[in-house]
Amino acid sequence: MSFFNKVLASFGVGGAKVDTKLEKSSYVAGERMAGEVRIDGGNIEQHIDSIYLTIYTTYVRESDDKKYTDFAAVKKTKLNDPFTIGANESKVIPFTIDLPYETPITFGNTRVWVQTGLDIKNAVDPEDKDYIEVRPTHLMTKVLDGVEGLGFRLRQVECEQASLKIKSRYPFIQEFEFVPTSGLFRGRLDELELVFLSQTDDQAELLFEVDRKARGFGGFLAEALEMDESLVRTTITVRDLPMIDEKLKQIIAKYA
Repeated sequence: MSFFNKVLASFGVGGAKVDTKLEKSSYVAGERMAGEVRIDGGNIEQHIDSIYLTIYTTYVRESDDKKYTDFAAVKKTKLNDPFTIGANESKVIPFTIDLPYETPITFGNTRVWVQTGLDIKNAVDPEDKDYIEVRPTHLMTKVLDGVEGLGFRLRQVECEQASLKIKSRYPFIQEFEFVPTSGLFRGRLDELELVFLSQTDDQAELLFEVDRKARGFGGFLAEALEMDESLVRTTITVRDLPMIDEKLKQIIAKYA
């Protein structure tokens, strides 16, 4: 092992490389992901302290009345114990990792990716990034379809910074913004915002923000003071799905 090669490897030149291969590129939130990590040794022997997989997402953060695109980790997993990889040696490490239910769906500008990193002492850590598509769960799809079935149109989906009034395990939430275009709530609501706070296989905790349409001077005053908005928490289970439209209508109508 030459001193020159060792110095170059410490700067990432001629050092180990990492490449992650996922079995597919599209997943449903909550699904188990499988793949393998390939490590190719460089010009010298190197000690790998750890290999870690991190699922990241983008979200919009506001600061000083300006919006910025930031990113946050949804899940981080360590794959291995320390090991040494020789010069020009290759190792393949299979893995499985569960995609959290709270992973935002990749709609609009939201991006989700799996980032693989090698932790190598006294060297630049090699990384690999793989973007994935995240689709909504069956239960989430039924809820969103149910809202649209009540005459709402999905206007915007944005993954944004979580406010202090919403207790979230992550610094972000994904908000689905609807506007009424027909049906019972047209003319009664300005908009309806929906957040999936948490999910499991058979239930989801939802947060609705019901924004009532201003009527008369009192209504405009309430709107100016933001008193026309109601926050509603509820839980939907798979048992509710056969009558999901009616259940959602009752929840929204109570605050419309």
